[in-house]
Amino acid sequence: MNILIIGGVAAGTKVAAKLKRDNYNHNVKLLTKGKDISYAGCGLPYYVGNVIEKEEDLIVNTPEKFSKLTGVEVLTEVEVTKVNPEEKTVEALDLKTNETSTYSYDKLVIATGADPIKPPIEGIDLEGVYFMRTPEHAIQLRKAVESGEIKRVVVVGGGFIGLEIAENLKAQGLNVCVIDMADQILPGFEPEIANYVEDRLADEGIVVFTETGLEAIIGDGKVEKVKTNKRTMKADAVVLSIGIRPNTGFLADSGIELTPKGAVQVNKKLETNIEDIYAVGDCAFVTNLITGKGAYAPMGSTANIEGRILAQNINGESLTYEGATGTAVVKLPGINAGKTGLTEEAARKEGYDVVTVTITADDKAHYYPDSAPFIIKLIADKSTKKLLGLQVVGQGNVDKVVDMAVMAIGLDAKLDDIQNLDYAYAPPFSTAIHPFAVAVNALLNKIDGNLVSITPREYAQGKAEGYKIIDASLAPSIKGAPYVDIAKVHGELPEIDKGEKLLLVCDKGKRAYMLQQRLRNFGYTNTLVLEGGRIFTEVEVEA
Repeated sequence: MNILIIGGVAAGTKVAAKLKRDNYNHNVKLLTKGKDISYAGCGLPYYVGNVIEKEEDLIVNTPEKFSKLTGVEVLTEVEVTKVNPEEKTVEALDLKTNETSTYSYDKLVIATGADPIKPPIEGIDLEGVYFMRTPEHAIQLRKAVESGEIKRVVVVGGGFIGLEIAENLKAQGLNVCVIDMADQILPGFEPEIANYVEDRLADEGIVVFTETGLEAIIGDGKVEKVKTNKRTMKADAVVLSIGIRPNTGFLADSGIELTPKGAVQVNKKLETNIEDIYAVGDCAFVTNLITGKGAYAPMGSTANIEGRILAQNINGESLTYEGATGTAVVKLPGINAGKTGLTEEAARKEGYDVVTVTITADDKAHYYPDSAPFIIKLIADKSTKKLLGLQVVGQGNVDKVVDMAVMAIGLDAKLDDIQNLDYAYAPPFSTAIHPFAVAVNALLNKIDGNLVSITPREYAQGKAEGYKIIDASLAPSIKGAPYVDIAKVHGELPEIDKGEKLLLVCDKGKRAYMLQQRLRNFGYTNTLVLEGGRIFTEVEVEA
């Protein structure tokens, strides 16, 4: 069987390698526009920051090495310009010789990935404007940094790659700011989580300007200034990371069904609407595991999973890719962030009876060196107790918490199913009750009415207006608020009326919850606990 694969980074090479591994008799040919294949796209910011020292470490496999290892024929610098489904051929331009060739296939795999969005603005082609999609992009930027010609950088785009680039440039001693036209950084994260991360970035010297759109890049031959809808900033370089677009322009007249934004429509077997043509990776529009609806999930992890499944199907299996949950994790200066599943807003739009909880818990035993808080938000369906999503920030290993939620969501688990499992515990790794389980317990308490609380988002919206703030911290911490030490509460509080609306606040939320439980015994039934505590939400008493 002649199998032709267009694209050779993550998904394309995974399909090719698995095809030949399981059936070496296939004739597998891979065409790719670039010079390199199988490169570490997600590692590019860390090469710029000198965390990854050598250029060659960005290349997982050279074309020659990959061919010898797998038996796949690899043709680099060959750009496919047209697909002819009726003839089962593709037309391609050799970028080295400028000659056009035709390649035939029995099965065609489209794995062309996505290209960075290049906005049509003044100055976009000036020297000092960089993208971050290929090894060459990272190599060029690092050379400029090491030459000393760059001191001030504006990063356009507050997504994962943009923020990782900002972190790595800042670590090289550069003056870095980030602009984003959206009202928050970290698209796909809850607004309150994104705002918390933004504050931590400011603490590390990376200033973020949201609702700030790029209008022009100004300079005489090279970057000198960046013009936005709010201000003009001096800059020696601009790094554009404002999103990606599926690289599918060559499919325009092929009859292959595309989404309005250009991604290839596939079913759960990763088949397109045309027989014997498939699509995987950043160019494909797949399925959301939770909703069953279409989803765009351009991640290296999903690309590899899709590629492996497709190769097995071409080899005669009948497997399905049930979909992505939108899982992501990012390392930033002083803080890490991760997410999976639906956000609160997305869950409401899907018609779920949404309930959420936000907790602050130690990431490991509090007495162990380097212990730090995790802030975890869970989203669930109140009626079924089905877990729908999780978001987490903290200095520790947030990926573990995210993966626990991925497993629970993937197995359609209810909160009760994951509440009392014996998660790994030792002081260097976790707390006796794992932070994930702490969050699950808190959410179940909230559903059952044992915890009556207000979320950080609701507090920011003013929904605690009319409530008297009670400082329930280990030691007095809120200026102007009455302080109540739970260790001394053994009866009614003469200074507080039982019918008064009370907002109980402590550092993490735990002592406030304990105080709420205690006060209930003495007839105080009009209390709210601020979820997550003062670590996550700034609380002030009005004078």
